[in-house]
Order: sequence, then structure tokens, then C-alpha cells
Amino acid sequence: MESVITDTYAVHFNQRAYDAINDHLAHTAYSKVFVLVDENTKRDCLEDFTKATLNNTDFEVLEVESGEKNKTIATCIQLWEALSEKDADRKSLLINLGGGVVTDMGGFVASTFKRGIAFINVPTSLLAMVDASIGGKTGVDLGALKNQIGVINQPIMVLIVSDFLKSLGERQLQSGYAEMLKHGLITDAGYWNVLKSHFDTKNIDHLIYTSVTIKNKVVLQDPTEQHLRKILNFGHTLGHAVESYFLEHIAYETLLHGEAIAIGMILEGYLSKSLTGLSDAELTDIKDTFLKRYPKIDFKENDIDAILALLKFDKKNTHGNINFVLLKDIGTPVIDVKIPHELFADAFAYYAQV
Repeated sequence: MESVITDTYAVHFNQRAYDAINDHLAHTAYSKVFVLVDENTKRDCLEDFTKATLNNTDFEVLEVESGEKNKTIATCIQLWEALSEKDADRKSLLINLGGGVVTDMGGFVASTFKRGIAFINVPTSLLAMVDASIGGKTGVDLGALKNQIGVINQPIMVLIVSDFLKSLGERQLQSGYAEMLKHGLITDAGYWNVLKSHFDTKNIDHLIYTSVTIKNKVVLQDPTEQHLRKILNFGHTLGHAVESYFLEHIAYETLLHGEAIAIGMILEGYLSKSLTGLSDAELTDIKDTFLKRYPKIDFKENDIDAILALLKFDKKNTHGNINFVLLKDIGTPVIDVKIPHELFADAFAYYAQV
């Protein structure tokens, strides 16, 4: 499979990924090499990765606890201190081996330690492969508020090895699948139809490659999210608010990112029908597709009020306005849409319908 070339780095796949990092390490004199993992990737991925890539390289392992709740500045401080104690300098390399929490946070730690050291991302979850692998967004949460602190900074390279997906449960795979479905909704009705009909792990390499290519085409045209790149946020304005709410309230089970944005895409699909012309048939298609694969949440009125209150913290807001990405039809997005407040209740009522 050919590598995907971004404006500053390449995404390499499977054996080509291992060849690329081995060649890079052979020709680059890093003072120290660190590998960041969580307990899951330490158990399931680290040995295979290091056997294939770091046989002739001394390295040290840094470990964080898994889960969105640990994607915090406090964890970053622990990592900065560990790098400092282990004599990392500006010529060191940090390899982030993990899902989106590890790659987002590891990229941020590397981008800020001694004003920036090199890093390589090795996403091990489907979500991270199709989403975090492109675009250079790094960062952490502020309390329960998603990705409030961070920078856009590019890795040296990204390595996607689909064998790592064998360690994932079905729920984690479905979380990544939601982002892939989003790629179809915002750019390509044909890809949407393929995914909703034929998603299976036997064809996963081709589907990952397609999603990475779609996201790369968008980011190449708008690397700093001034215009077109905003379309990647479809489902995320309300979806992130839902995710943050469930992360903050211990009475509820935490939702995975894909589960939350699946809800967000149904809600924002309803807003699209109301404001930008999405047809009834396409809205029904969106709702049925997501509810077939993701748990339906019984939102109480106080839940909805609290979720809507979180919208003011969305990163896309400007001048006090909450900006939404909606759909004119499947494959055709519309950016910077303002939503009349009364429509939010209608959207949640639509979601609640059987």
C-alpha cells in the first residue's frame, strides 16, 4: 500500500511502516529514544513493535494510565518530569504507541518539552488510525472539556500497522468506525454506502487507507482549520458535549468517542434537515445506520440542559457564536451554521423516537 503524503510528513502502512522507521533511525542521530505506552499497548503491542523496529536502538519506556480521564495536564507534568529525569534533550525522540489519548497527549508533551522535540505516532486503535494520524492536532482535556489545551504540530511520520487492531474489542473497533462513517457523510456518499453495508475487518486496510486519504485531502487544503477543515467536525459539536458530560458524571458509564459522536451525528443530522436541506430519507438513513451499531442513550431533561450548557466551551466558537457543520445532503457539508436554540430540544426529541 502506497504511503499517504501530507504537507510535512508521510503516513506509512504495515511493513512499509516498519521499513520507514528503521531507515529513519539508521540515518538520524537521536540522543535518546523514548516509547510512550499505556498499560494496554505495553501488554499487547510494545513487544511486537520494538522487535520490528528498535533492535539496534537503545530506548526507554514511559507509561501512562489508559483512558480519556487521564488525558490531562497532570499526566503531562508527570511525563515532562520523567523526560527530564531521564536526561532527554532537544535531540531526543518520543514514539507514541497507543490510541488517540496516547498520540494526542504524547504529541503535545513532545511539542512543548524544551520547546519541542521530535515525535512519531504509531496509532494502535482504529479511531486513532483514521482520525489522529492526520492533521497534527495534539492536546489534552481541561477537566471534562475535550481537547481544550493543545497545539497543531506535525510528527516526523505516522505508522499504521493494522495487526495492532487484533488486540481491540468490538466496542473499540466500532468507535473508530463512527469516524469513518463521518468521512463518508461529509465527502462521499458512495463511501458512506460502502461502509454502512460492508464494514468488516477482512477489508480493513483498504477502508483505513480510504479514510486517511479523505482526511488528508481536507487538511492539505486547510491545515489550520480556517474554512474547509471545519467539515471534519460534523457531529462533534454536540458529540463532544455529550462525551464531556458522560466523562464528568460518575453515575453514567463513560462513552467512547465514536459512541458520542454517533449521537452527535444523529442530532446534527436533524438540525441539517431543519436548516440546510437534508432530506427526510437521508436523515432516516443516518439515524438507522448509527442506532443499528451504537447504544441508544435515554437522555433526561436535566441531562440535555447540562449538555447544551457545555456548548459554550466548544473550540470552534468565535465571538460568542456556536458554529455548526451541517449537511445539505450526504457528501455535501455546510460550515459555520448558527442554530436557533429551540431546535436543540427538537433534535433530542427526534433522537429519542423509536
